Parts: sequence; C-alpha cells; structure tokens
Amino acid sequence: MSILFWLSRTQMRRIEPFFPLSHGIPSVDDRRVISGIIFVIRNGLRWRVRTSS
Repeated sequence: MSILFWLSRTQMRRIEPFFPLSHGIPSVDDRRVISGIIFVIRNGLRWRVRTSS
C-alpha cells in the first residue's frame, strides 16, 4: 500500500488516550492501523477477514 494516510504526531497524541492499553502483549503500530482504517473508509472498501485453512 503506497497510498497511506499518516496522521501527524500532534493528531496521534490527541487520539492516543482512546487506544486500549497493552496487557503484556506487544502492541502493534497504532499509526499503521489508523492509516489502514482511514484508507478503507475513504475508499469505500469492505473489511476482508482472512481465514486460515
């Protein structure tokens, strides 16, 4: 994905209090997750659930 929408550091600091806390599990890159969500919403795409076979 080369067309990612990255929030600025100021924007990330503003929404960080709403992120869930990590409870012993390594956290993912929140900025990348938010970028993916915005990408899906802006482009009208559907979420695709991957199932392992």
